[in-house]
Amino acid sequence: MDFSLNDHQKLIRDTVRQFMETEVRSSVKEMEKAEKFPAEAIRKLGEMGCCGMLVPEEWGGPGLDAVSYVLMLEEVARVFTAMSTAIGVTNSAVQAPLLLFGTEAQKKKYLRRMATGETLGAFCLTEPAAGSDAAGIQATAVRCPAQSCHPERSEGCAFSYRLNGTKTWVTNGSVAGLLLIFAKTDPAAGGKGISAFLVEPGFAGFRVGRHEDKMGQRSSPSVEILLNDCVVPAESRLGEEGQGLKIALSALDGGRIGIAAQAVGLAQGALDETVKYAKQRRAFGKSISEFQAIQWMIADMQTEIEAARALTHYAAWLKDAHPTKVGASASKAKLYASEMVNRVAYKAVQAHGAVGYSRETDVERMYRDARVITIYEGTSEVQRMIIARELLGKAS
Repeated sequence: MDFSLNDHQKLIRDTVRQFMETEVRSSVKEMEKAEKFPAEAIRKLGEMGCCGMLVPEEWGGPGLDAVSYVLMLEEVARVFTAMSTAIGVTNSAVQAPLLLFGTEAQKKKYLRRMATGETLGAFCLTEPAAGSDAAGIQATAVRCPAQSCHPERSEGCAFSYRLNGTKTWVTNGSVAGLLLIFAKTDPAAGGKGISAFLVEPGFAGFRVGRHEDKMGQRSSPSVEILLNDCVVPAESRLGEEGQGLKIALSALDGGRIGIAAQAVGLAQGALDETVKYAKQRRAFGKSISEFQAIQWMIADMQTEIEAARALTHYAAWLKDAHPTKVGASASKAKLYASEMVNRVAYKAVQAHGAVGYSRETDVERMYRDARVITIYEGTSEVQRMIIARELLGKAS
């Protein structure tokens, strides 16, 4: 078995690492305190190909492999987790479904701008009363004659849709140029009645609502999206009516691998800060790195990070080599890495002592940023269900 990275993957990792250290690290604390979205840094990463890494060259992307993608996310998260969340959503949750289910016209309209970072994407599934239960969404999409629904766009189009409902916890929702929104075209059909729509913020009836006041990742906006007779042309439906849940689920494998990579990167950043502090801090006449208690913390942190990285890189490799078999492997990577990063961040704060509780340290921010990782893109409990179902299915 060869677990080594090829030269191109190493170049991507090292290039992004250098960019994050020289262009971003110095401004992270300021942006986090001000809840400022890192638009300029993301634009520069887009110019480097990081905003559409999996997009084929014919649509303006570099067409890279999933391992290269997770290496990029690790390096971004290692310095600024909120920034990696924004990039992960536009790559995995929006571009991937567009590539799989989009028409030629839809790809031509959106993919090039997304691949360069000119346009960011947002994924709108969660609602106030529907999180893990995706089939329980209440937003609706009703057909109406194009002339009465959207006169200025009615030419050549027999009908449009009116979308009504509220989406919550929408990452990138206030900065996205394209939102993938799920609504029920046939409410009586339950999960089989959900359809997907490509919505631009300029569409009539679309509005950004309140911003969530979050514990962590405060530079990554999570907002409410309000749809009040939002007019969506028929040509903006992604896939067929009733395919919405299938489209949503298709994005989750790649998304979960991305979240696992984010967790690995954040944990690596916390370990780096802990090692550096342990060498500098002195107590009882010597460096605290000489105390067995600190050494054991660092050893456990490193071991868990390497285990999570192995699960994550394997899931990414599997996504390229055997995409239909990646499901449970993505869940295993996401489950272990997301819970690992919370343990590592806890130890990082503990090793720093009182100073680790101060907003002036990076590990305090990392501790807050890590907490949500066991929740979004499917909670730990959902991941355990997926893993168990595959195992029990095989056993039977």
